[in-house]
Amino acid sequence: MDRFDAMQAFARVVETGSFTRAARTLHMSKTTVTQLIQQLEARLRVKLLNRTTRTVKVTADGLAYYERVQLLLAALDDAETALSGAAAAPRGRLRVDVPSPLARLVLIPALPAFHQRYPDIQLDLGVSDRHVSLIDDSVDCVIRGGEITDISLVARHIADLPLGVYAAPGYLALHGAPAHPRELQEGTHRVIGYRQARTGKALPYTLRRTEENVVVHGRHALTVDDGNAYLAAGQAGLGVLWLPHYMAMHAVASGELVPLFEDWTIAPMPLHIAYTPNRHVSRKLRVFMDWVVALMAEHVPQIALPSSGR
Repeated sequence: MDRFDAMQAFARVVETGSFTRAARTLHMSKTTVTQLIQQLEARLRVKLLNRTTRTVKVTADGLAYYERVQLLLAALDDAETALSGAAAAPRGRLRVDVPSPLARLVLIPALPAFHQRYPDIQLDLGVSDRHVSLIDDSVDCVIRGGEITDISLVARHIADLPLGVYAAPGYLALHGAPAHPRELQEGTHRVIGYRQARTGKALPYTLRRTEENVVVHGRHALTVDDGNAYLAAGQAGLGVLWLPHYMAMHAVASGELVPLFEDWTIAPMPLHIAYTPNRHVSRKLRVFMDWVVALMAEHVPQIALPSSGR
């Protein structure tokens, strides 16, 4: 048994959840992958995977072994890259999960330049606003807006996203333009709720003007858990919404959204890249994170945080 091939086959089965998919990505037969893992389990004298005719689940011992194997494979990849003289050209598969609006409006349009610079990095991009387990979902890093409260993660702050309040012209024609944030909780006004993946709740927003602070809960006509759906609901006139400027700028320019309360401020939304502390920070992950930091510096203006901020 080639121990490296066996560890690589095991890691790929864990990551893909399938012997067939693992074999396809490794350019091996399914029989070879099965035999390698059987030999690995016999050598270790533990069961790494629970297999049925329909599913493959990693055992507790298998998960612990996978975490160590992942570090070894990443370190070996880095060593080969350095010895081959290709330290400036990292390679390999990188799994990243990002919010859908950030992917659509910022990251994906810039990816041609990234791939031109790093042609040997295969980027597997998960595009969602759902909560992702970096270990269970075999993800190298996530990009998320808001505070990172999970102490099991290492979070790198990459930007502060300015926020604004917006509504569609059709909504304002029907309900009137509110002159004060408190009006959003009165009369026929409605807000669109954005449901947090972690808590399942729509959070209120605080607007500030000089010494005046107003916390707006509003009444929800609709609550969604996806950023693109949230923006589309606002454009459809379903209510007032709070958006990062980068999400709203094209809709404002086209007249689909109108900014409100421009003399008020909202604390900006922090944006982070997060990864597990026990995950080897490979060169491919490091260059991707540095590229995202530089990209956000281009798209997000430098702003002064409120004195009561973080």
